[in-house]
Amino acid sequence: MVAGGRQQEPEGRLTARPAQGVQVSGARGLQALGLDGGRDALLYVPEGLPLTQPLPLVVMLHGAGGEARHALAPLLDHADAHGLLLLAPESRRRTWDVILGGYGPDVAFIDRALTWVFGRYAVDPGRIVLEGFSDGASYALSLGLGNGDLFTHLLAFSPGFMAPAAQVGAPRIFVSHGDGDRVLPIDRCSQVIVPELRGAGYDVAYLEFHGPHTVPREVVGTALAWLEGTG
Repeated sequence: MVAGGRQQEPEGRLTARPAQGVQVSGARGLQALGLDGGRDALLYVPEGLPLTQPLPLVVMLHGAGGEARHALAPLLDHADAHGLLLLAPESRRRTWDVILGGYGPDVAFIDRALTWVFGRYAVDPGRIVLEGFSDGASYALSLGLGNGDLFTHLLAFSPGFMAPAAQVGAPRIFVSHGDGDRVLPIDRCSQVIVPELRGAGYDVAYLEFHGPHTVPREVVGTALAWLEGTG
């Protein structure tokens, strides 16, 4: 038990949830959340769309050594056309906590960032997506499978592994990987991960492409079409 008699949350669990009837109080465009003076989080709010109706939210996780601006890059040009809120938190260290030994500071920071967004913007609870590339994809699968009561969809571009603390809910999953990936070879990564996910009962769309450790524009288009075509 923790102070005040509240039960401590299980490892890797996020507590932030979208609220109904939010009075929109945030700006549009690209902004820093100001939650940390060093490694912070960026939010992009689409221009020209009414913010009175709840919008889908995509939480975007960078690869090892990356920053929020790197995480935003694949979807930033698509956000206005698809009406997407994009949130890119930065890991506390060079990569995500579970990769360095266990869930902890990054879970707490992502929870703070989500709480900030949910308090200022109307978010569609049926369209909350966790996305990542490389180490960020591994973390998206790991954190997302343990928080499937929050995240409805997971997008994993070239993941290396998954290490969920638990399996909660049933998020739909999109995985892509290049057959020429020398950083995270496909035969040791997605070709192992995807059968494991399907064997566990998850609905998985899987795309292999001819290329290296990257996220091609056409793969992004396929992922967005998949996202909009799922219920």
